[in-house]
Amino acid sequence: MIAHVTGLFLHTAKEWEAIRDTDESIGYKYYLPTLILALIPAASTYIGTTKIGWTVSKNPTVVLTESSAFIMSALMYFAILVGLGVMGAFVKWMSRTYDSSPSLSRCIVFAAYTATPIFFAGFTMLYPAPVLIMLVGVGAIFYTIYFLYSGISIFMRIPEAEGFMFASSILTVGMVMLVSLITITVLILSLGFGSIYLFKG
Repeated sequence: MIAHVTGLFLHTAKEWEAIRDTDESIGYKYYLPTLILALIPAASTYIGTTKIGWTVSKNPTVVLTESSAFIMSALMYFAILVGLGVMGAFVKWMSRTYDSSPSLSRCIVFAAYTATPIFFAGFTMLYPAPVLIMLVGVGAIFYTIYFLYSGISIFMRIPEAEGFMFASSILTVGMVMLVSLITITVLILSLGFGSIYLFKG
């Protein structure tokens, strides 16, 4: 897994070929990278919101209780996995248009590796400063888009012209899902669902 993640950043095209050719018959190990990558933002959020907290203006530092942070992080982890499953299913469904026939497993793994920059951006939640999260998040989104457009034609074994159209369709659905997830998260937090706040200092 580490080799694939590092390879995507160092030699993207070559690494997409290696990911494409990975044997999916190795069972849970094939999904292990997806499970670990999705855990990064969830675990970081738990640690950051309970141990460090965040500050708005000159107000006291705000933290969450461990129980409420655990619930929020668990829901985040579940939502990420569901989102990857939905994106994988969409990629598989769209692949028929381009005469490609990857398995659902491969499509989910493709979605996970494509979103690697976003998952790594989750480390910023260890120190949940809003400005830092926003800046790193924007950079991660652009890098994810690069992975998507550079990898789809290689992974699906289709011409680059078709890959561009395929990637554009995936990007549109992915952005809708991301905005929806952010909106739902904001609504949950604004309603105080499951969140118990404490003040430090």
